[in-house]
Amino acid sequence: MAQWTSAIGSTQLARLLTSQQARPAGPGTRRPPAYRALADGVRLLVLEGRVPVATRLPAERELAQALSVSRTTVAAAYEALRGEGFLESRRGAGSWTAVPAGNPLPARGLEPLPPETLGSMIDLGTAALPAPEPWLTRAVQGALEELPPYAHTHGDYPAGLPALRTMIAERYTAQGIPTMPEQIMVTTGAMGAMDAICHLFAGRGERVAVESPSYANILQLMREAGLRLVPVAMADGFRGWDLDRWRQVLRDAAPRLAYVVADFHNPTGVLADEEQRRALVDAARAAGTVLVADETMSELYFDPGLDMPRRVCAFDPAGATVITVGSASKAFWAGMRIGWVRAAPDVIRSLVAARAYADLGTPVLEQLAVNWLLNTGGWEEAVVLRRDQARENRDALVAAVRRELPDWEFDVPLGGLTLWVRAGGLSGSRLAEAGERVGVRVPSGPRFGVDGAFEGYVRLPFTVGGAVAEEAAVRLAAAARLVTSGRGGSGDVPRT
Repeated sequence: MAQWTSAIGSTQLARLLTSQQARPAGPGTRRPPAYRALADGVRLLVLEGRVPVATRLPAERELAQALSVSRTTVAAAYEALRGEGFLESRRGAGSWTAVPAGNPLPARGLEPLPPETLGSMIDLGTAALPAPEPWLTRAVQGALEELPPYAHTHGDYPAGLPALRTMIAERYTAQGIPTMPEQIMVTTGAMGAMDAICHLFAGRGERVAVESPSYANILQLMREAGLRLVPVAMADGFRGWDLDRWRQVLRDAAPRLAYVVADFHNPTGVLADEEQRRALVDAARAAGTVLVADETMSELYFDPGLDMPRRVCAFDPAGATVITVGSASKAFWAGMRIGWVRAAPDVIRSLVAARAYADLGTPVLEQLAVNWLLNTGGWEEAVVLRRDQARENRDALVAAVRRELPDWEFDVPLGGLTLWVRAGGLSGSRLAEAGERVGVRVPSGPRFGVDGAFEGYVRLPFTVGGAVAEEAAVRLAAAARLVTSGRGGSGDVPRT
């Protein structure tokens, strides 16, 4: 019986491999043999989770043709991978990817490191900050005081607690966007909201337009749901949306859904202006595409005088085109798994009905905690603390990276939690692998793209500051030296 659970074609594997090209080797640097470069390239894709474990690889002859190398080179690479435990084979069943015994399975997303590893590893993988105390403790205490009446009920509120739905609706209304509680569904974080939206609007094989780059965990959620991702490149220099490209994709591909982050985009940190928002909503309406606007970063602006654009849904007064996703996870604390959807009442009713077959509802105690924050003004004070902390971390990280890695390029964002960095011509995947060896965890650019894009980038979140930010930059510089010297991974793979 075959041990593989999925397969990858020769053309797709070749594209992923060639996206890993490192910058040209310097004088005196020895390039590895072609078979070794190919084996290291496949190994790196497995370790990154971009080729899942138990994926059947193409036959030797097919891959050799796609890479324009000899079959002997591919055969030697496969043999090397088998010897290292990254490939298993069986006559008649082919060869499939594996990990050596004792190695953890690679992450497909950006899961946080276990707390016990934080002493030896600086985690730049997850864009999340510690809780803004004392507001977390006060919110939980306030929730406990309000809990007794709810404890006498069954505790299932598929649409969310009425009090919290009303409070969220009132916040939109106060911003000039009239909203009824019937337009709000409380979810288990923004990921829960996106999962519900994708299952309601897009079946397996349906097209979904996404920014390129985009948030890695959402891209993976959509892949797991069987959706076909249609990437839409951002404007030159990642300075915002390219509206001409968006209009073309919406017209030609006719995607059922489009997913965007207009406020301090993850990972680039870009803030879309009002004209872009209006134009994209108009284009989505004309194409019949449902536009999902992720607003999880919308409150994390650093300059108190910044004139923030209106919400994307403000340009959809009829409510038929835009669905908004919000969350307490970025603005308050990732451990507070409360998100919400704002949409037309009929959409909310459909989402609530479908939820009966998923998670039934969101924990009551956490909903009460968020409601307490919003009712008492604690939310605003906690968000101010969060902005101050993120701004200080951003400034510390920017200064440290500029000092230790002066050839790395980036724009300093006005808010959010992420810095999108062009890594001086180095492979982001190899930097990520080398970083694990020197004690810093950083996600590579391809995690935020489709089919191997953004190999020359890494994402650095504003999650550490002060001396830790300085040490993180020192370790990143050490990882860069390993990659440059050829000791942080393989050299170039064969070009197609």
